[in-house]
Amino acid sequence: MRIGISCHPTMGGSGVIATELARALAEGGDEINLLSYALPARWSGGGQRLFFPPVTVGQYPLFEYPPYSLALATKMVDVARHHQLDLLHVHYAVPNAISAILAREILLPDPIRVITTLHGTDVTLVGNDPSYLETTRLAIQRSDCVTAVSEALREATLEQLGNGREIRVLPNFIDPQRYLDVKERGGARVWGEEGERIIVHISNFRRVKRVLDVVRIFELVSRDQKVRLLLAGEGPELARTEQFCRELDVRDRVVFLGTVSDVEELLSGADVFLLPSETESFGLAALEALSCEVPVVASRIGGLPEVVEDGVTGFLRPVGDVEGMAEAICRLLREEDLRRGMGRRGRSSATERFSREDIVKQYRELYQEALAREPEAGNGMFARS
Repeated sequence: MRIGISCHPTMGGSGVIATELARALAEGGDEINLLSYALPARWSGGGQRLFFPPVTVGQYPLFEYPPYSLALATKMVDVARHHQLDLLHVHYAVPNAISAILAREILLPDPIRVITTLHGTDVTLVGNDPSYLETTRLAIQRSDCVTAVSEALREATLEQLGNGREIRVLPNFIDPQRYLDVKERGGARVWGEEGERIIVHISNFRRVKRVLDVVRIFELVSRDQKVRLLLAGEGPELARTEQFCRELDVRDRVVFLGTVSDVEELLSGADVFLLPSETESFGLAALEALSCEVPVVASRIGGLPEVVEDGVTGFLRPVGDVEGMAEAICRLLREEDLRRGMGRRGRSSATERFSREDIVKQYRELYQEALAREPEAGNGMFARS
């Protein structure tokens, strides 16, 4: 198949999974064009079947804000025509799905299918904003097929947008071998001193990630254990987080790593992964931690209970329960058998339930089904009244 995949290039789960999916499909023999305005964070080079035609946005005095959605739609049309694409698979509803639907209209009467994968904030935050609500609803309704990365996100989408169409759950995934290859390396231990336990947090440093809670929890744990905190990622809350570390007098035990593309190199050797988010549609970073045999302490919210089994592969606590999460981490650091057991079970769960081979196979089957069926006029291939 010839497939165009569009995503945001940042460290968020949508860009990561879109890039990993593109690579896996290309390795399996499909021809993939990955469309975005910048190289995705997980991009590690193209090949004979994996290409990156960048989306260029022109600057004109007429436009106070450059119209990226139009530039993206135009690039989709260009790539579809010159590479004879069979379908467009877009990750994130706004603007990617809207751009794909516009591109499909321009390409008529030549048929091209639009598959939209919802990743979370495109529905729970952006999609709920009155400025984007109707365009988000239209993007979902007019896509030929819609998938969501968790059952929680599927239910939230149906509840908030209420368009009554079928949404299939295809979860995020990991390549088990990638995380096994780094098992014997130093990983997180590189940043720790002798005898220190390592806590890791990875995010895009937005408010919904509650990174200040990460620092509060770390400060509480540091009263009981000799610990170091590794923070990976960048975003609008980064400067505030560093200042808060100084206010709590823990800055000397916190390492800011910036964007880390090979997260397995960081997670390997860590003792606990901490994710106290306010909302998580899936929690890809938590899955990656489990893949490295690192127990997860996280919020009981959204799709996280579908990834982390409370008391088995980690601990889940209510959003904002700083004391409860700190207590859970302290228990893991005190009870080594418990921590190692959770790590082993986490690795087993990740590889059995979320392996790249299985999920990519499901995507291929979905593509083939989409190409084999006629779209329902105006409402998308799988729409239901």
